[in-house]
Amino acid sequence: MPGHDIIVVGVSAGGVEALVKLAGQLPTDLPASILIVLHIPPQYPSLLPDILSRSGPLAATHPVDAEEIQCGHIYVAPPDQHLLVEPGRIRLVHGPKENRNRPAIDPLFRAAAHAYGPRVVGVILTGSLDDGTAGLRAVKRRGGVAIVQDPDDALYPSMPSSALAHVQVDYRLPLAGIGAVLVQLAHQRAEEEGAYPVPEDMEQEARYTEMADADTLSSSERVGTPSAFSCPECGGVLWELQDGKLLRFRCRVGHTFSVDSILAAQTEQFEMALWAALKTLEERASLSRRMAQQAYDRDQDWLARRFEKRSHDAEQRAITIRRVLKQEEPGSASESSVSTPDLAR
Repeated sequence: MPGHDIIVVGVSAGGVEALVKLAGQLPTDLPASILIVLHIPPQYPSLLPDILSRSGPLAATHPVDAEEIQCGHIYVAPPDQHLLVEPGRIRLVHGPKENRNRPAIDPLFRAAAHAYGPRVVGVILTGSLDDGTAGLRAVKRRGGVAIVQDPDDALYPSMPSSALAHVQVDYRLPLAGIGAVLVQLAHQRAEEEGAYPVPEDMEQEARYTEMADADTLSSSERVGTPSAFSCPECGGVLWELQDGKLLRFRCRVGHTFSVDSILAAQTEQFEMALWAALKTLEERASLSRRMAQQAYDRDQDWLARRFEKRSHDAEQRAITIRRVLKQEEPGSASESSVSTPDLAR
């Protein structure tokens, strides 16, 4: 009977330092494979495999699609690809973002739980927001082991804190103690998989991530209920998924959000809209001042005053938006420092 030989690790902010320390704790003969998702921007190359290979005895690489999984090896999700697993092999897919990330942690954990059940160990380390919480719940639902870095020990405690709040974890440890537990679990027999059948919703979510077929998008197969919110990625309707006490959202094409990640996306959208409005108002004020000056030059005072009013109104609205962007209180000194120039002769 195999041991816990599939170890999946999710990490975000502060993650490189944490992974370097973890890699240094692992032995050369570890009878398990380690698969890692670190949130990285899609436009930059990842140097993490080289860094981890130098930090410990195990070789680390970016895998290729359909690569065979080997024990004693570290697989790092490449930029802009979800890292998944099937029995015996790696899968890389350019599927919909989850929690505003690709690669994301939840798809790896969910795929590992789906394919390997009780043999999986899920590890959540330092990071912002809450990616990985739903994935760690999937690991536990299939009989796997959940390990979370103690938030007091994490550089960014948000991800570990979220996991602890929503998942009944097996180990809450400082980073320095996680490696020894992984070695112990890798040599420990896992439970029989038959006691933990694959839930239907987990099967369906796996198809969403892989964009398996057009039938996946059929409204008759929805898991959850329509919400009043729209997807920040594509604008589609979001469906509410109640995962235990964890509320999540998924749109028609598969973009998935936790509550924290959708709030972060909405905040970003709101700021972008404010900057666009500020630009438009400042351009309107500038053009109106120019037209007012031309009207005065033609002795069309009535028209000039109309353009001056438009300029003044635009500037006052721009002041309000600028104050919101700068998070200033009404009546601050900077608010009164902008005045409409007097163009009258």
